[in-house]
Amino acid sequence: MKKIIITAAALLLPAAAFAHTGHGTSGFSAGIAHPFMGLDHLLAMLAVGLWSARQVGAARWATPVTFVAVMAVGAIVGVSTSLAITEFMIIASVVAFGAMIAFKVRSSAVIAGAVAGTFALFHGLAHGAEMPMMSTLFTYGAGFILATALLHAIGFGLAMLGHNKAADVSRRIAGAGIAVAGLAMGVA
Repeated sequence: MKKIIITAAALLLPAAAFAHTGHGTSGFSAGIAHPFMGLDHLLAMLAVGLWSARQVGAARWATPVTFVAVMAVGAIVGVSTSLAITEFMIIASVVAFGAMIAFKVRSSAVIAGAVAGTFALFHGLAHGAEMPMMSTLFTYGAGFILATALLHAIGFGLAMLGHNKAADVSRRIAGAGIAVAGLAMGVA
């Protein structure tokens, strides 16, 4: 009986590897899914869109464009390099973008791009490090870049709804909620 149990356990060990997501999906679909699967990524991407919509002039487009471009570079680096502070910086991005929305922070295109780019580097490092084994960076990257841009656009669109005091208060409350969620993720 002992030999049967040991043999059965040994035969079932390879199945344990299928407990992780992404098996049977292409690099592109895994890339699209990745920003939607983690609350930290999802909130940060929506917050970038919300914050950029509240900017003026070139900062409105420089923020999300810089984020996507630097995130792509970060992913290339992240395939072969990891930094211990990556997860901390991702959580910090959720808190920072949420707080900037809540407090109606506006800045120049250069500063907004620098802030977005700094945090985007760490999001990219995480994407690169978490790329599925059977994917290429090109297909996986195309997926998460498309998903990130879509989430930015959704956040931007939500921020553009309504141009009255109630809508402004709603955006600020949403920003505060994002920041508080980020703090909660950091504590957990």
